[in-house]
Amino acid sequence: MSEKRRTRTQRIPTAAVIIAFILTLGLGYAVGTFNSQIVGFIGPLIGIKAHTGTLDLSSVQSTYQALKTHYDGKLDDAALIEGASRGLVEAAGDDYTQYFSAPEAEQFSDDLSGNIGGGIGVELGTRNDVVTVVRTLPGNPGAEAGLLAGDIITAVNDESALEWSLDDVVSRVRGEIGTTVKLSVLRGDEEKDFTITRAEITSPSVYSSVEDGIGYLTISRFDQQTASLARQAARSFADQNVRGVVVDLRGNGGGYLTAAQEVAGIWLDRKVVVTERSGDRVVDELYSSSSPILNGVPTMVLVDSTSASASEIVAGALQEYGAATLIGDTTFGKGSVQQLINLPDGAQLKVTIARWYTPKGKNISETGIEPDVSVERTFDDVNAGRDPQREAATERLRR
Repeated sequence: MSEKRRTRTQRIPTAAVIIAFILTLGLGYAVGTFNSQIVGFIGPLIGIKAHTGTLDLSSVQSTYQALKTHYDGKLDDAALIEGASRGLVEAAGDDYTQYFSAPEAEQFSDDLSGNIGGGIGVELGTRNDVVTVVRTLPGNPGAEAGLLAGDIITAVNDESALEWSLDDVVSRVRGEIGTTVKLSVLRGDEEKDFTITRAEITSPSVYSSVEDGIGYLTISRFDQQTASLARQAARSFADQNVRGVVVDLRGNGGGYLTAAQEVAGIWLDRKVVVTERSGDRVVDELYSSSSPILNGVPTMVLVDSTSASASEIVAGALQEYGAATLIGDTTFGKGSVQQLINLPDGAQLKVTIARWYTPKGKNISETGIEPDVSVERTFDDVNAGRDPQREAATERLRR
């Protein structure tokens, strides 16, 4: 039976497109779950690996010829081809299957490696169909300028952003280090303008500390360095003989599947962490690595509505094996696996290849994972520096 502890103040909303870091994590939303192996591209357009079908492209060719014949203006063939590729992928109707142009693919790769570049150091999410500040990072330009969690982005550089997607806002807020961006926000009933100078934002995926005998481990995403950094922190906790550990996965939208698998192995010894299925067929069962440094150490995992994908894999496995207690809000609910496929000229396709299931066979798409202890954290809490979820976890470990 879940313990419930709720307040009726304003909640931090479920992010419609998970979360965006205008640190920033590039293409808008957090990265989902990926296999670390990248599939090579073979052949033109859809001739990828085992694909044996054909597609009649005569109608596309006819459209192209009609456009070239009748359009009153100059056409960029490269832009037309990119637009056709993007439209083909979007027509699949899957939010997590995406086409990346070469610059977008490069930025996506940088984001996963933690190379953020120029930004203002805030996290954005979508709330009620408008882009909203979820959190500002202390010491970074956004926080120094006065942005607060809950601010609604209404304009960027005097262009209305109310109809823009999260990705649109992110792409305009990012920019060269040392340049400025003007943000207009709605705070309650008051309009405010901020001119902010972009700076180099560093964003390691793992932070750790020990306070009063309790280890605190924050994982912001699952990138190429996450597993080794998390294991390093875990060894430090073990060396200091901590009485318990608090793992913070709030705002973590995912990352590499193998990184999640290895992080789960800090607590679980050769257990099934996740099962991948394509249709009714089991594609793979992934096990946690051996040497569970913190096996048996009391552990609390903080989750919220923006904990997604790889975060949910770790949280779900630890919860179902009884290795940790989940505290916070219901997670986002992303139960699919994507893979990156290299295309010609540096472009990439991120495509859904399977669905994943928890060790007990649950697919959490749309529903998310319910915490064992439900505790809310409001925008007011964030702006005031209060963290009732972290406090609840610490309190339980001190009992």
